[in-house]
Amino acid sequence: MRNNCLRCFAAALSICAAFFLITSSSNAGDTVKVYILAGQSNMEGKAPNALFEHQATVAKTKEFFSHLRDGDQWVERDDVFIKYLNRHGNLTLGYGSKDRTGAEYEFGYVMGEHHEDPVLLIKAAWGGHSLYKLFRSPSNPRAQEILDEELTAAIEKTKKNNEKRMKNDPLPTMESIKADYGKSYKNMLAEVEDTFENYETMFPALKGKKLEIAGFFWFQGWNDQYNGAEQEYAHNFEHFIKDIRKDLKAPNMPVVTAMMGQHGSVPPKPDSARALINKAQKSMESVPEFKGTVKAIATDVLIDKAAEALYPTWRDNFEQWQLTGGDHAYHYLGSAIWFTRIGKASADAMIELEK
Repeated sequence: MRNNCLRCFAAALSICAAFFLITSSSNAGDTVKVYILAGQSNMEGKAPNALFEHQATVAKTKEFFSHLRDGDQWVERDDVFIKYLNRHGNLTLGYGSKDRTGAEYEFGYVMGEHHEDPVLLIKAAWGGHSLYKLFRSPSNPRAQEILDEELTAAIEKTKKNNEKRMKNDPLPTMESIKADYGKSYKNMLAEVEDTFENYETMFPALKGKKLEIAGFFWFQGWNDQYNGAEQEYAHNFEHFIKDIRKDLKAPNMPVVTAMMGQHGSVPPKPDSARALINKAQKSMESVPEFKGTVKAIATDVLIDKAAEALYPTWRDNFEQWQLTGGDHAYHYLGSAIWFTRIGKASADAMIELEK
């Protein structure tokens, strides 16, 4: 989106600098900074596009969104690109769930402003997926005794269901029990691999440029609040970070985590599952191997207080609610402001790590 004059000026400076360097790396713009955005439903993005449209035009919130606007249109960056499952293109509004947007818009905007090189976001997110199971990484398999217990319980459940409903469904096997463990982790890697193999077709403007893994943005946690999964989140997350760096061949890749803040202005109880998960995510900053390359940011402090105030009576004030929020508390109230703030804070944290 940068001004053409600025681009020409930057290119001229780059050419001049080359004459004074005995050795040099590739010129600015020859490398594409790749950021992977992964997690569950909140990484999908749950703020309605219609809410963005409204709040970008009314006096009270217009200024907040002004940097994302080009006249009466949303900015479509020509230096930041995104692939989100079966969608890809220049970064703009609408790369969240259907007719919605998440943290990716502001995150990508900030990273685009920061880098001279083009930026590519690869988003791999699926609602309801836990780190305990679906995002579980390869070096962290489930203990066999736990798998045995799961299989026994699954067989018993299927038998009872067959008897009750006069059915003859096949009984679960150990193979079927193991199948879900790590499934989303593998799918995430497949999304990255597909993009690296086909990016020149997906994004013709990037043809001939080299992709470089620059960072990882993790926004997940809700489905690990149950059945004791919160107790092993730190263990699972440490393995996850080590494995994703290994599999992406990026040993020092910066990792930013947006901690759960759906509680907003009311802090969770210290012994609650949410507090334990947030503590686990924050603790990754202190792992010796991760020192200076991992950062966790709080999202509760970024709350949209107008949406929080209206949410308890949203059913009674539905028309007003549609102009303020767009979802339930577990999806950050569907607040365009809250998701945008999370994107900004995560990008700022990424830039801090890159320094």
